[in-house]
Amino acid sequence: MDDELWARIEPLLPVVPRDLRRPGRKRLDSRRVLCGILFVLYTGIRWEFLPQELGFGSGMTCWRRLRDWNEAGVWQRLHELLLSELRAADLLDFSRAAVDSSHIRAMKGGLATGPSPVDRGKAGSKHHLIVEAQGIPLIQAVPPIRGKRGQPLSRPEHLYADRGYDHEVYRDKARRFQITPHLARRGTGHGSGLGVYRWVVEGAIALLHWFRRLRIRWEIRDDIHHAFVTLGCAVICWRRLRTAPCRE
Repeated sequence: MDDELWARIEPLLPVVPRDLRRPGRKRLDSRRVLCGILFVLYTGIRWEFLPQELGFGSGMTCWRRLRDWNEAGVWQRLHELLLSELRAADLLDFSRAAVDSSHIRAMKGGLATGPSPVDRGKAGSKHHLIVEAQGIPLIQAVPPIRGKRGQPLSRPEHLYADRGYDHEVYRDKARRFQITPHLARRGTGHGSGLGVYRWVVEGAIALLHWFRRLRIRWEIRDDIHHAFVTLGCAVICWRRLRTAPCRE
């Protein structure tokens, strides 16, 4: 993890005062623990197999910090912060958005799982992802995104989705927020032309599943799995921000 990303994350972490009455072992450095969390996210390794020689602490230490930081809203605020920076750099396009979903196997079951329609009914989880016009993953509820003076961005103008979202309930919800829905209809032939706008969300899902921990769900607790998903989206935003060409 580079220094620039850590400079954004460190102020978001909750301060845990040391109990002088019970000094015990000194709390492991947060940056090292975060590297351990990212190592698990990238490699998909089981917590108990996290190599001690890396200096990231035990798998259980990393698991607890992931849980505690998620409960403190760290990953959500990091994602929102990076979206604001992307907007400030003119790298967000809210003229349209695209939404799609994917199923992954849930090996241990747990909350927010159910029979997968694409995996012979075995337990699975469904990832819903919404991206802006260039494929940058957004927060689930798309909160107001700052980064520039004036009114924050809060909703795209158009929304594109495949046949899986072909229902008047979704169209009505989009129109209620003054968003024009473009949802492919079931029972019609291919070639609607909407794919030229929807492909960005498919690419974003591929990037999200590049993290091995998000290809298969191993977490029984849905909050831990959601923490990994949010952190993965934040890392994707950070990569986009780092690789963007400099603007004069």
